Amino acid sequence: MQMEVLGAERRRRWSYKDKVRLIEETMQSGQTVCGVARRHGVAQSLLFTWRRQARQGRLGAEAVPAIVPVAIVSSQADDLTRVPSPPSPSRAAPSMRAGKIEIELDDCCVRVDRDVDTEALRRILDLLRPR
Repeated sequence: MQMEVLGAERRRRWSYKDKVRLIEETMQSGQTVCGVARRHGVAQSLLFTWRRQARQGRLGAEAVPAIVPVAIVSSQADDLTRVPSPPSPSRAAPSMRAGKIEIELDDCCVRVDRDVDTEALRRILDLLRPR
């Protein structure tokens, strides 16, 4: 690992390889996040963030050029070949999906699936109701 002299930004840029190496080091037997952070001069919170992002598949590798479908066509209209465009990613669904129920009681919020056990839900709501 190389150390950098910090310029006006005062923030180090960690490469994807360095992030992965540090995450793997925290996962080794006998290692703690605190110890790894101290050895490498990294904030513990940053290591925990990287670990969470890695678990969620959001750590992200360095930029990779996108591959775009290309079609070579002749100048004659009847020889044109259509290339199907890749499906566009669907928009993120709203926080409540079909079949979900959200119950708000004062400062508590309970979200359940439509297949919730009614007796279990009744016990939970009884505990949350103000007395």
